[in-house]
Amino acid sequence: MTHPALKMYDYHVWANGVIIDRLKELPQDIYHKEIQTGFSSISKVLTHIYTTDYTWFNIISGENMKEALAYAEQLKEQAETKSIEEMKKTFLELSERYKELLNSQENIEKVIVVDNPYAGLLETSVSETVLHVVTHGSYHRGNIATMLRQMGHSSVMQDYGLYLFMPQTS
Repeated sequence: MTHPALKMYDYHVWANGVIIDRLKELPQDIYHKEIQTGFSSISKVLTHIYTTDYTWFNIISGENMKEALAYAEQLKEQAETKSIEEMKKTFLELSERYKELLNSQENIEKVIVVDNPYAGLLETSVSETVLHVVTHGSYHRGNIATMLRQMGHSSVMQDYGLYLFMPQTS
């Protein structure tokens, strides 16, 4: 049986793909267009999701949070300039690395200690961290949906409930 956190991570990968595929259907200038909202462009939101996913991947791989955040900051500038097609590939590559790491029960339930520079020491599990990655991504995909509506475009359904009822291809 698949661990619940892995099932949620699969949902995260699916939902990222759904929103990226929607963005590919729209005029190309939408992706980098500057707008007045919490993030100044959809590319910056998608970059934020990606760099956060990468940060937590590095942390559950054994890197300390300070180093993981510094590396994510380096990735940020590169990612913000990528096309939507390049970002899709980048997300898929990272998801493969996550799945490889999380493939064993031993890894998914491993306890880690995170020294968060903003909140101090936290003892958590890899599975709880994965759930954080998923909920963080969901929140910001909602930002993208709102930004699309502000620019006069519809978004796309990406709810977990929809994912559960979609035929799964793996």
